[in-house]
Amino acid sequence: MPMHYDHVALSDDVVPRATVPLLQHCLDTYASETNKVVSVWLQFGDTDLAVRPHPRASSVEEIMKHQLLSERRFFAVFLGAREPAPGAVLPSTPTVAAYAERCVALARPRLAFLAARDEPWWLARVPFFDVERERAWIFWRRVLHTAHHRTQLAVYLRVMGRPVPATYGPTADVTWQGADPTTSVQAAGRR
Repeated sequence: MPMHYDHVALSDDVVPRATVPLLQHCLDTYASETNKVVSVWLQFGDTDLAVRPHPRASSVEEIMKHQLLSERRFFAVFLGAREPAPGAVLPSTPTVAAYAERCVALARPRLAFLAARDEPWWLARVPFFDVERERAWIFWRRVLHTAHHRTQLAVYLRVMGRPVPATYGPTADVTWQGADPTTSVQAAGRR
């Protein structure tokens, strides 16, 4: 049985085809990572938005805000996508559902933007903070940045005693028939 996600915000059928077929994995990964973010976010309740596991840690809501705003910055400033003004990025009502809906709403046009880009666009070096990088590198940096903050919130869930949804494979809370996690030397040698 294949891996099953409880929540899929961007299904495979809404992911456009890339102009450069070799780069389809970028669009598929961006949609998948958005789904993973939303799945983790929806494990929180509105009363959890102020939670921070340590005084120096960001709150749940601060991480959600950062995700939306920093992703907007990456796509607008570094990749050149048409994005809403920064003041229009955050939801008008600060609820978990509103943050999740906003995340998906902002991701949809980015998929179309990425799908239309050709190989020279992906390979062009552009300013990235105080250096220059290829747009492909910037895109993958964004994906990694997103995974980092999603993982922060997954740790928050664990500390709070909440279930952690599956993102790349089974968790202590979610598994399925046929799951084959690599948790031992023996498992690392399985085919």
